[in-house]
Amino acid sequence: MGLAEPLSAEIAESWGLIWKVVDDHDLMAEARSLAERLASQPTRALALIKQAIHAAASNDFAAQLELEKNLQHTAGRTEDFREGVAAFLEKRKARFTGR
Repeated sequence: MGLAEPLSAEIAESWGLIWKVVDDHDLMAEARSLAERLASQPTRALALIKQAIHAAASNDFAAQLELEKNLQHTAGRTEDFREGVAAFLEKRKARFTGR
């Protein structure tokens, strides 16, 4: 590749460069579905994951491990964590609130 040749969306998807290829007419429905899926997740935990990913670009290994330890500590004390564990034990779908 390195020759500035066009790359189809399908190839980019198969190589893992992009997440998913969607036809134009399906784009809004797909975006809405993804937004609803993300909104139903433990959004505080997603924010902590994003923080860790961004920090990884500049942290050395030890600093990243320390950050992730601290973020796990934070995540493990949220209402969403308790709800997730309770839902798992009760074999039901979790109802996350972002707290």
